[in-house]
Amino acid sequence: MNKLKIVFMGTPEFAVGILDTILKQNQHEIVGVITAPDKPAGRGQKIKYSDVKDYALEKNLKLLQPTNLKDLDFLSELKALGANLFIIVAFRMLPKAVWSMPKYGTFNLHASLLPNYRGAAPINWAIINGEAKTGVTTFFIDDKIDTGAIILSKEIAISETENAGNLHDRLMILGSEAVSETLNLIAKKNVHTTIQEEYPNIKTAYKLDKENCKIDFSKNADEIYNLIRGLSPYPTAWCNFKDDDKEWNIKIYEAKKELFSHEYEVGKLITTKKEIKMAVLGGFIHIISLQFPGKKKMLAHELLNGINFSENTHAF
Repeated sequence: MNKLKIVFMGTPEFAVGILDTILKQNQHEIVGVITAPDKPAGRGQKIKYSDVKDYALEKNLKLLQPTNLKDLDFLSELKALGANLFIIVAFRMLPKAVWSMPKYGTFNLHASLLPNYRGAAPINWAIINGEAKTGVTTFFIDDKIDTGAIILSKEIAISETENAGNLHDRLMILGSEAVSETLNLIAKKNVHTTIQEEYPNIKTAYKLDKENCKIDFSKNADEIYNLIRGLSPYPTAWCNFKDDDKEWNIKIYEAKKELFSHEYEVGKLITTKKEIKMAVLGGFIHIISLQFPGKKKMLAHELLNGINFSENTHAF
């Protein structure tokens, strides 16, 4: 089996888990790591490193942070690393000058069963859409997003109660297995790819934004519950509470659903000393943890120790 010389490209924690597995197995050489440039974050606008940069510095790996992937100096530096394979995990779209560079090509690990859930947020959308299964796929990069020839895929069930954070962690482990198997196939020159099938109604993993994270009260209890767990712990589902002349923008981190026929107005907030629930189509959403503006995340009963909602309070 050939010992591969690898450049690894990635940014978030998910990518770190994959990179860590490659290093620990010590079957191939990481000759360089590419990650996003540093950027200011938070109220203090302090410079924040990517998770991959933190890890690369800890492991003393050669690190590049290009702002322009087509820059000739960067391309020259990348070529000088002498890699014969590039691996991409949660990075950004590459120009052909990059992905076509190594002898054995460039493969991506994507957290879905392609061709479904191409795009930025596959883990979240699989839960939001109520899928019973998802998985990971490795594929060779081409000039479009997540459309290249599939090397292999691995499937995993989604429980009806797990959130995006839980699924993220399980897929990171599954993804490490998929990348290891892919590396073995490439090293043994035993790769047999499958062209992605194009068919109507392929589901897309759209980028998450404020609008598609807002709870839509025209949806039913199942759909709202799936949205909440599909956006937890980040970026979180949100809605507004209105109580007479007071209004709050809140985030909901954890909830339970109760499927139950009722005659309450949709959005009606029903509270006791320990419980907050919202009336929705086909049942109730019991809020377990949430965050009010300017406050830390807290359990519903903790919030109720310091605030009293009137009978008129509703969510929208």
